[in-house]
Parts: sequence; C-alpha cells; structure tokens
Amino acid sequence: MKSDSAEEMGLDPSRLPVHTAVIMDGNGRWAQKRMLNRVKGHERGADTVRAVVRASREIGIQYLTLYAFSTENWQRPKSEVKALMTLLKRFLASERKEMVENNVQLRVLGQIHHLPEDVREGLTDVMAETSKNDGMCLCLALSYGARSEIVEAARKLARQVKDGRMDSEDITEELFSQNLYTHGIPDPELLIRTSGEYRISNFLLWQIAYSEIFVTPTLWPDFTREEFIGILKDFQRRERRFGKVSEK
Repeated sequence: MKSDSAEEMGLDPSRLPVHTAVIMDGNGRWAQKRMLNRVKGHERGADTVRAVVRASREIGIQYLTLYAFSTENWQRPKSEVKALMTLLKRFLASERKEMVENNVQLRVLGQIHHLPEDVREGLTDVMAETSKNDGMCLCLALSYGARSEIVEAARKLARQVKDGRMDSEDITEELFSQNLYTHGIPDPELLIRTSGEYRISNFLLWQIAYSEIFVTPTLWPDFTREEFIGILKDFQRRERRFGKVSEK
C-alpha cells in the first residue's frame, strides 16, 4: 500500500529518505501578515503537522522528526509558551487514536523534564500506548537543543571513563551516537526548513552531517502535501556522494 501510494505520486519507493527532519518555521510571521495573534499561526501550523504526518505515513517515510519547541523557545512570552503547550496537549489528544490505528510510534527528543507536568504525562501515555507500533516513527523535538544534547552525551561518556568502565580511546562516533537522544534512529537523509531562513537553529547538529538540505520560502502554515512531495522528488534527483567522487 505504501509503495503504491508513493509510485502514484511519482516517487521511487526504493529511494525515499528513511528519515526526514523538518524545521517548522514561520507560524508567527504567517499570523502577523494577517494581523492575527501569533497563537493563531501556531494553531494553523498544527493543521500542517497533521497533513505532513499523514502524507509521510502514506508515502512510506519510516522516521519523521519535527522541530516543535527548542530550548531557546522558553524565552518567548509566557502567554505564547502556555498556548504552545496547550496546543501540544490538544494535538496529542486528537491524534492519539490515529497513531494507534495506523501503527505510528511516538518518540520525544529533548529535555522532557522541563515540560509542564500535564504535558509530560500526556506524552508519556501516548509513547507507552504506541511503543509496540513498528510502522512510521514520529519524533517530536521538544525542549530540544543540539548543543545541550551533545554536551549531555559527552558527560555520560566522561562519567564512564572516570568510573573505569571504559577507556577514552574506546569512544567512537558510533558510541557517541548511541548516547544522543536519537539513539537507535538513523541519521536524517533529508532536512527541510520552511520560511526561507538559511539557519540550522541548533537542530540535530551531529545527525545532519550528511543530510540533504532543502529550504523553502513557504511559511509553515502554508506548507502543503503537494510541496512536500515536490521536495521528496527533488531529493530523489540529487546525487549523495558522502565526500566521494561522483560516479557519473
């Protein structure tokens, strides 16, 4: 079913990115352009999240990571942060049944302990309920910062060296990766950023070393299923060399 769906959209199922990551940017500007409160932009952006998650599942994307809330976002006005947390709770409640029925596993990346207790409880419940699902894995980056993730991994390994459980020479790239939030998840092959900003914004700095990057000027609330499919087609036309000489 998934392969047929991809083929019908003009995609090669064998060349889909196993893991696609998205920096969802532009909710605030979308609202401001329409003389609306920024929260309205986040509400509209939540509709886009639903559309992209469903499209990814139907197409056959195995891992989808969405940058939902960064460690820096805590510095936003308290009213906006509160509204974002409320939207997250609403999203979990509305999408829980669909994730269960469609074999989607939910995973959260980030400093979950900083989230409000009711949000943590909601996330924990949905993650537990979907933990056995082996279809698409939806990863939400919440209270996430790549630099703090890397520092945490370094501290874990340093403690093991200090305790004599390993030698510093035993530390490899693979071992380091196993101590990141994304342990067990392949690195993203495709990174998409909406709103036209050419920044990584402290997102998956270790993991995107060889990701193909696509920046679209489209604001996240206006990002459509059709544009997403077009980006995947662009990805399939690219030659991924990983530092090697082209074979063409």
